[in-house]
Amino acid sequence: MRTLNLGILAHVDAGKTSLTERLLHAAGVIDELGSVDDGSTRTDTLALERQRGITIKAAVVSFPIGDVTVNLIDTPGHPDFIAEVERVLAVLDGAVLVVSAVEGVQPQTRVLTRALRRLGIPLLVFLNKVDRGGARPEALLADLSRRLGLCPQPMGAVRDAGTRAATFVPGESGLADLLATRSDSVLAAFVEDGGVPAGTLRAELAVQTAKSWIHPVYAGSAITGTGVPELMTGIHDLLPATHGDESAAPSGTVFKVDRGAAGERLAYVRMFDGILAVRDRVGAGTKVTGIGVFENGALTARSTVSAGRIAVVRGLSEVRIGDTLGRPRPGAQQHFAPPSLETVVVPDRPADAGALHAALTELAEQDPLINLRRDDVRDETSVSLYGEVQKEVIQATLADEYGLAVTFRESTTICVERVVGTGAAYELKHEAPFLATVGLRVEPGPVDSGTTFRLGVELGSMPPAFFVAVEETVHEVLSAGPHGWRVLDCVVTMTHSGYYARQSHAHGTFDKSMSSTAGDFRNLTPLVLMAALRRARTAVHEPVHHFRLEVPADLLGAVLPVLAKHRALPTDTSTAGPVAVVEGDIPAARVHALETRLPSLTRGEGVLESAFDHYAPAPCPWPERPRTDHNPLDRREYLLHVQRRV
Repeated sequence: MRTLNLGILAHVDAGKTSLTERLLHAAGVIDELGSVDDGSTRTDTLALERQRGITIKAAVVSFPIGDVTVNLIDTPGHPDFIAEVERVLAVLDGAVLVVSAVEGVQPQTRVLTRALRRLGIPLLVFLNKVDRGGARPEALLADLSRRLGLCPQPMGAVRDAGTRAATFVPGESGLADLLATRSDSVLAAFVEDGGVPAGTLRAELAVQTAKSWIHPVYAGSAITGTGVPELMTGIHDLLPATHGDESAAPSGTVFKVDRGAAGERLAYVRMFDGILAVRDRVGAGTKVTGIGVFENGALTARSTVSAGRIAVVRGLSEVRIGDTLGRPRPGAQQHFAPPSLETVVVPDRPADAGALHAALTELAEQDPLINLRRDDVRDETSVSLYGEVQKEVIQATLADEYGLAVTFRESTTICVERVVGTGAAYELKHEAPFLATVGLRVEPGPVDSGTTFRLGVELGSMPPAFFVAVEETVHEVLSAGPHGWRVLDCVVTMTHSGYYARQSHAHGTFDKSMSSTAGDFRNLTPLVLMAALRRARTAVHEPVHHFRLEVPADLLGAVLPVLAKHRALPTDTSTAGPVAVVEGDIPAARVHALETRLPSLTRGEGVLESAFDHYAPAPCPWPERPRTDHNPLDRREYLLHVQRRV
């Protein structure tokens, strides 16, 4: 059988989890439909998912449609969990975008569509809730084109929309005209023969859908089931099933990490090529001990998993999300918008501090973008966030799975530092407090280039382990610049090096007091690098979101001054009938305040969507972040701590 890895994506509450239940029921995988309201759905397994009726973690379930095995991935719809969605997109063959026929195109719908189009993932659109009052499926076709940039092709029409009797009637009016714009063969048949055979049209529709040129649109109701059989036919006929090379070397991507009942790591892997088998080694000392493949709604133990399939792999004790199993895939690197908020997690009982850090470390394995930051000076742990809802999720998870009660401090914005000029510093081994010579030059690098470490000295001037110690320490120190924020996009060059060779007494006893060690270089590098950064100077930059705001046109004059108060910078304003659209940039720190103000300002009709776009210089005075590294900016404080530790 062919395999299709399919994502279900939507704005929160558009009905994608209900649609997943309906698809499983129609395929015969489940006998009874689950309910989001009752917390009985197949894919929402977390207690908080069932309580709130939202999807928080991606879930995989499999079902057959004819000769195609569909691995369906139900993804979160809330914008706070966009990173979970982005990880899933990298392993999909196709997607179904669910849009509510009542609420229409919503902010997260636009975010998801942009991501799908950027990755070139073929998609079908399902207009859900046509049985609800206020449903307007026909009018939404224009919005799919105007607001999402899609090329919609209706695959039928809805009768009695807005009533429980609503039905979806298949039909493909205008299909030949649309296909002919991109197909010479369809155009020639249309002109010469006066018509195109239905089979030819269907085959060409599948080709153009696979290339993301056309986006077939179905409509129906996940609750009543109308339109779902036609959608399933579209999934089978129009979305491209995977064609991995089983004879090639194994290559797979880990898109989710979970914990089993015994606490072991479970890696959710999409295999792109080759065959992975139990007892295969996929890294130094790492051996696959078990494989589970999704089949007919269940996870079935297998000895192998082949190209195109999704499996749960056991035995990979050090695996992390984004890891490649086997041969790396060209261009497979994923890039996520960085979290723009952070908060300190405080245990209700001080004695739980150690257990809390261990629990958060496990959660960070499942979501690396939590980005734990440990402050040993204050005995605190902070986490990064995309939004306030994540706090509730982390709090509930810690309580349910680890028995830990916690509270959170107020969220703060995560800034970064950029190097302004060039600065250099060095310390010689006969003058430095450690048995090492280190000289470093710091200068700005291109945007998004990361940190580059270079050698300006001969590679043979000292043992390789000492160069490694300096380079690793440079990356660690740059996590907190002179103002406490991570330093981005710079070039660090080692300009001076020197060491004391191994000293021994007559009887062969090693004399550490006169011999350089890697620890000397690790301890000295922070002092030298921070001195170079101070001379180069750094500027604090804050995260900036690009926003799109729809408001009633008659209220535009009242809205613009409020945007200015929130430091928003409009770049484009347009009016279409009764609606005005404002696009521009706004500091991430001001987004929540603007969202809070918007309903009263726009009679509840304003719609704001925003996403991280870039970093920009922060206003003075620059925000400072408390240090967690015993402050190499203060030489006396740093040396007191390090020498006491040594």
